Amino acid sequence: MAVSGAIAQILLWLAATGCGLMAGVYFAFSCFIMRALERLDRAQGAAAMNAINEDILKSLFLPLFLATTFASLILAALGLYRLGTPGALPMLAGGLVYFLGMFVVTMFFNVPLNNALAASGSGSEQAWAIYLRRWTAWNHVRTVASMAACMLFILSLAGE
Repeated sequence: MAVSGAIAQILLWLAATGCGLMAGVYFAFSCFIMRALERLDRAQGAAAMNAINEDILKSLFLPLFLATTFASLILAALGLYRLGTPGALPMLAGGLVYFLGMFVVTMFFNVPLNNALAASGSGSEQAWAIYLRRWTAWNHVRTVASMAACMLFILSLAGE
């Protein structure tokens, strides 16, 4: 196996694992965390979400988030470069799905919603309801994208 093939395999394993972990985090938010916050009164729910958003940036989530995104971009480029070889297409697709469906969605939708929530404190009842609906909808996208990328990276490994 060539060095680039070994590097690709290592990156695929790391990215598949990272995508799976990220999918699990997002799945938890989509399935029960946001529903639990919605059951709290507005001020409590918003305060809890603001606390989560502060703590998540100080946890292992952020390095995992960034490393998996970086690995996915490298794999997308590698997949494009190796197009026509076994495993290249799912490698390219996995990298693009993860970057666009997880990273871009996070940066352009979930983070601005989080920043607006932090700036408003608990906001109005209507603002909180809108936040919950929009944030959760975009989180569903991140969940599906992370899981799909994980499966595509595993498919790429099977084709290597």
